[in-house]
Amino acid sequence: MQRPFAALRRDTPGDLVFKALLALCCVLVLLLALYPIYFVVIASVSDPTMVATGRVWLVPRDLSWFGYEQILADERIWNGYRNTLVYALVGTALNLVVTMPAAFALSRREFRPRRPLMFFFAFTMFFSGGLIPMYLLLRDLNLLDNWLVFVLPSAVNVFNLIIARSFFEHSLPDELHEAASIDGANYFQFFLKIALPLSMPILSVIGLYYLVQHWNDFFTGLVFVRDYDLQPLQIVLRDILISNQAFSGGAGGAGGAGAGSYAQQYADQIKYGVIVVSTLPVIVLYPFLQRYFEKGVMIGAVKG
Repeated sequence: MQRPFAALRRDTPGDLVFKALLALCCVLVLLLALYPIYFVVIASVSDPTMVATGRVWLVPRDLSWFGYEQILADERIWNGYRNTLVYALVGTALNLVVTMPAAFALSRREFRPRRPLMFFFAFTMFFSGGLIPMYLLLRDLNLLDNWLVFVLPSAVNVFNLIIARSFFEHSLPDELHEAASIDGANYFQFFLKIALPLSMPILSVIGLYYLVQHWNDFFTGLVFVRDYDLQPLQIVLRDILISNQAFSGGAGGAGGAGAGSYAQQYADQIKYGVIVVSTLPVIVLYPFLQRYFEKGVMIGAVKG
């Protein structure tokens, strides 16, 4: 006996053509998104002359590690890596410690001041005092040329706070809090033992946002820090690029167009290597947190 609706599950030739075209479009979009990254990687290890003449587009040609040798031999790179790693880890930990409890408190309907407080948080997204008042404030707080300037002023990102608050407000049913209250749990116990363990996906996503924000922080070191020993990786890489551009320009003026072109090619190879060195750690981290973007938090949490 034929099962009911079995015919409805069969793909017609038109459905197969549509799925094939959809798969082809997805592959093309993926290649368009990944190829610039792939080109930077192969250009960083290819002979700069091959890259400059357009003969490198799919596979590396005449492997050359000159760019990475120059970058990794620079002690400033390791100092910048160490500083950025400290700023990113400490800053992300502080961000999560401040953002998650604040988002949970603002998500509770029985917390009456939550709407005025949320208004003041959102107000800062559209209006600010400006750079000069910010500089004067940090100067009065003795945060200039202090590594805490990378951590404390950015303790809360309002956009991430709104995301976390919406998650707590719409993904944690009131029945969970009622059940915990019946068992004698207060708000702190409910947050630490129930809400926070169920919030691992949003915690990981927001933590990743904060980590990338600290890793790519360039403006703070440029404006508020003069001590080079405290500069993050992005400032160090910028200085390396500037010094190599100056070298290529100087070679062009001193040794003619040929010498300048040669120096510019190797400066371009160092530029590609700098891009890889600065983005590789974050790219490697993404796959380990990707599953949290699609994971359902509350599946099976409430029965009945």
